[in-house]
Amino acid sequence: MSSQQEPSSRSLRLASSQRSVLLVVDVQEKLLPIMPSSRHFLWNVQRLLRAADLLGVPRLVTEQYPERLGATVAELSVSPQTVTSKRMFSCRECADRLRPMWDAGARQAIICGLESHVCVLQTALDLENTGWQVFVVVDAISARRRLDHEVAISRLQSSGCTLITVEAVLFEWCETSLAPAFKSISQLVREPPPETDGVKP
Repeated sequence: MSSQQEPSSRSLRLASSQRSVLLVVDVQEKLLPIMPSSRHFLWNVQRLLRAADLLGVPRLVTEQYPERLGATVAELSVSPQTVTSKRMFSCRECADRLRPMWDAGARQAIICGLESHVCVLQTALDLENTGWQVFVVVDAISARRRLDHEVAISRLQSSGCTLITVEAVLFEWCETSLAPAFKSISQLVREPPPETDGVKP
């Protein structure tokens, strides 16, 4: 391409704030405390939620059997209007909540939450099967056991899901340093992580 030519259109493989839904899966009161490095995981989910607020990305927050596993943790400060409960491990049970977002033009599901090998994996594969472009935020998912987490990530990648990090999502959503939200997104990127949990991830 010569220097005089217009740049090509943006790759559809990049996360777009105009085409995304942030799906926060089952970050609940009785699940979070038993996760390794839970403070670091929670911090990453919080940053995704704050970036979604800044850039107008819709979100859906799910709760697996909240009568037994509790509500979404208070630290996420999610609006009740964005929360839905389920009994199926996969969020495909919540298709009626995702349909209006699809009808509004969303095609990318940015997934974070718990646990990597159960609700996150089943959700990701089901959504991909129904036409969503799935991005799994690998530093914002977790599982109790390392092997389950690692095998889940391997399965997700081999099944065609895009693996991405929180920082990559933030910059791809923002797209340009000319964006009005760029300064705030940069602050999120530079924000120091919490002190170590004392447990290896």
